[in-house]
Amino acid sequence: MTWHVFRDDPDYLAERADGLLASALDGTPSVVAEFARWSAPHTPDGARLVLARGHGFDDWESFLQPSAFAAAYRLVEARDVDGLAALTNRFPGAVDVVGTGGNDLLGLAAATRDERLVTVLLARGAYVAHANVHGWTALHQAGYANLPLMARVLLDAGAPTALSARGDGGTPLAAALFWGHVEVARVLAAVEVVPHNLRTAAGLDDVALLESSVPGSGRGFYRPHSGFPVWRPSDSLTEIRDEAVSWAARCDAVEAITWLAERGAALDADVYRGTPLIWAAAKGRVAAVRRLLELGAGVDVRGTFGGPRHGVGTTALHHAAESGHVEVIEVLLAAGADTTIQDEVYGATPAGWAEHNGQAAARDLLV
Repeated sequence: MTWHVFRDDPDYLAERADGLLASALDGTPSVVAEFARWSAPHTPDGARLVLARGHGFDDWESFLQPSAFAAAYRLVEARDVDGLAALTNRFPGAVDVVGTGGNDLLGLAAATRDERLVTVLLARGAYVAHANVHGWTALHQAGYANLPLMARVLLDAGAPTALSARGDGGTPLAAALFWGHVEVARVLAAVEVVPHNLRTAAGLDDVALLESSVPGSGRGFYRPHSGFPVWRPSDSLTEIRDEAVSWAARCDAVEAITWLAERGAALDADVYRGTPLIWAAAKGRVAAVRRLLELGAGVDVRGTFGGPRHGVGTTALHHAAESGHVEVIEVLLAAGADTTIQDEVYGATPAGWAEHNGQAAARDLLV
């Protein structure tokens, strides 16, 4: 397979080489195979060689050449629907070209969150099931970004719901529920619930699914992108239950929270980047916050959240403040949340997080 560039910016391409190297060091099989294919070392220069060779060039210096694909990408980036339609009419093969990282125009259009661009490309024969080197499809992007309309457009075009990206079980539904995107998750689940494990059932707040799920299946997926740290899920039923409560909390799945708590799930566990209460607070899930506190979750329990340098030693109040979820803040304060706790990266209180993120109402309430 030969890749084609979609942005002729040397700085951008250098960043893509850095990304390939990070994926190789992370052990992504398809990327490791590309390094092996070109006998390239896992170094910055090796990554640049892989990128150049993957695009059909002998070396980094001769890498870039203009193409219809690159022109089409610029129109996608500009959200120029009419221009994209005209260009792909003239060069219909552009919709079949695979660019850097295995991305095609359809996937790139989905990333703009503009259903019109997606519709143009589907009408010109874009392959709806195309996946990039991480297995990511346009439907994954719709789930990741909470785009119910785009999801329906792609599903109507035959987009598969069971393809995994970034690990076993990383389906579009899992990508949606990871972020607590219940709106698009409902669209996807109406077609197929896959994987049918404890955390997807919890996110969907479906007790029948919880009772019939295969708890540990499809947990190779644990993060939507490499901005989150590496983790290796275990087969421990305790860990699986504790993680599922976090997924339920971010989706405001009150019945699932209760069901899991009754079966021994720990409400303060920080299984992977966020306790249930921290996730619920970050997403503004008032009902979930109330239920977790009623069941005994610690209002000031510290956890981790997001990337390695973002939420370390933070509380639910930090993340509610960060996003300006005033009603959640009020519930946490009523439960006795400590407004003076400082996070372990920036040494800031919840009021400081609100101030930094321009959340005036949250800041005033906390001060």
